Amino acid sequence: MRLRKSLVYTILVILTLALVGCSDESTKTSSDGSKIVRVGFFPNVTHTQALVGKGNGTFQKEIGKEYTIDWKQFNAGPSELEALLAGELDIGYIGPGPAVNGYTVSKGDLQIISGASNAGAVLIVGKDTDIKDIKDLEHKKIAIPQYGNTQDICLRGLLKDNGLKDSARGGTVDVVQAPNPDIKMLLEEGNIDAAFVPEPWGSRLESEIGAKILLDYDETWREGEYSSAVIIARKEFVENHPDLIEKFLKAHIETTEYINKNNDQAKKVINEQLQELIQKPLPKDVLDRAFDRLVITYDPQRESVKEIVDLSYEVGYLRRKPDLTNLFNLDLLNKVLDSKGLKEIK
Repeated sequence: MRLRKSLVYTILVILTLALVGCSDESTKTSSDGSKIVRVGFFPNVTHTQALVGKGNGTFQKEIGKEYTIDWKQFNAGPSELEALLAGELDIGYIGPGPAVNGYTVSKGDLQIISGASNAGAVLIVGKDTDIKDIKDLEHKKIAIPQYGNTQDICLRGLLKDNGLKDSARGGTVDVVQAPNPDIKMLLEEGNIDAAFVPEPWGSRLESEIGAKILLDYDETWREGEYSSAVIIARKEFVENHPDLIEKFLKAHIETTEYINKNNDQAKKVINEQLQELIQKPLPKDVLDRAFDRLVITYDPQRESVKEIVDLSYEVGYLRRKPDLTNLFNLDLLNKVLDSKGLKEIK
């Protein structure tokens, strides 16, 4: 019942905002006369390109003096999605689950224009647990950060693959939501048995409370071959500002390449940004492990996103299966890849 009420509330909020927003106001103007482009992101390693590109100034340099980037920080996909639907953001780094929800309720106004990261989540258990295998999760309580987010949907796919399902749907596994900091306390005190969490929280739980990895990032759903963050943009904004989007994606690709070739330097910038944004840089061992569990990319892993849609529908997060024909708009991404002699995303 709690799950259904939460879903109804979220749908009502998003539908209300959809009626108000989704209008292209072109771009705002800053005090120096340049136009403003508003970009949403999380202060999290799954949004690594945003952190590194913001810190290094790569995006601003590529876009030039005509535009000023206004970086908007969020801590959850639904709140960022609300801002996009209300026309308060132009571009956003976000999880594929919220991206699909946004595409659906906006009737195609929000589209995925690039990938950002894959994998980066682990199934973790308490240090004194007797859970040795995923089958042992029967009649256990598992936490996820938020109903309907990417980890929640991927967990349900993982359970399905192993013949298990959520107790809310007649199964034997109790899936509960809790913010990541609360998951740490709940797991340490034994009030939950396991958690499916994104990095760096998996590494933090290992380091801070001695939690154990039951399934590592490449052993979970689809063996880690799934999208964990994408870039979305309002369709009208892309159509009205193709040159700007092309420059943004060029900076995104170049930042992706820089990160993959310069891990140590990238981690330094990430921690500098985390200090600036939330005053909580990560210990070196935690950041190193978190980074090892992430795939930094511009490939949105189309097939995994389609499976996320199927799972969202099965669970009831989507009232009907959407037509995904226009979910991905990768034309400008592929144009940049082609210009750089890189393989296009099919």
